[in-house]
Amino acid sequence: MSDTRSTGEQRENRLLEAFVQLADTLVDDYDVVDLLHQLAWHCVRILEVDAAGLVLSTQRAREDLQVLASSTERTRLLELFQLQNDEGPCLDCVRTGEPVLVPDLRLVTERWPRFAPQALREGFIRVHAVPLRLRGETIGALNLFGHASGVLPERDLLVAQALADTATIGILQERAIRRGEVLTEQLEAALHSRVVIEQAKGVLAQAGNLDMERAFQALRGYARRQRARLSDTAHRIVAGTIGPDEILLPSRPSTA
Repeated sequence: MSDTRSTGEQRENRLLEAFVQLADTLVDDYDVVDLLHQLAWHCVRILEVDAAGLVLSTQRAREDLQVLASSTERTRLLELFQLQNDEGPCLDCVRTGEPVLVPDLRLVTERWPRFAPQALREGFIRVHAVPLRLRGETIGALNLFGHASGVLPERDLLVAQALADTATIGILQERAIRRGEVLTEQLEAALHSRVVIEQAKGVLAQAGNLDMERAFQALRGYARRQRARLSDTAHRIVAGTIGPDEILLPSRPSTA
């Protein structure tokens, strides 16, 4: 009984932490890319899922989607695979504005003949996509992947949608809703930041002989320790004003 209570309290604390961090975007300046990475990270910590990814529209066209965050490098590549092949749960979710719940990808290979086999090869059996939407406008999708088959518990689906809604409100603040050009500029800046972050990951990966996932962890960890924006830190790495050693020293693989 005590273990169950402890697990419940831990989940409650993590959920509270997630909503507090996401709510900060409503009253303070924020980094869109880091916001979405936080959302993916919180989903994996709180929900019964093994990985999470987010795609976001540029707003020039509803289906002009870009991968802006993922919990792992494999998940990012799988999300890119969806977009490149124009099929998958995230696309269906954005197009309909409704959740897409797939408890077993082995049963939907006819629906997504390219995506489903690729996801299965990556070890994912189920996927749930929930929309990022506000006032009838869908701007992206949150994708939740699992290694086991089965529908997510109803409480997890409710929490996932609530987290997605909170993040959406943070992105579509009132000034952006009133001025579409502000939203477009914000999302375009986020896409540019995403490119620079990938470049910075490459610099760190090469310098530290790390895979891309560990390189990103080092990048994000340094930014948080310095209380700096993730995108600003990436820009400094690419520009050479921060040396890789300064960031990688705690993250280098042991040579012992």
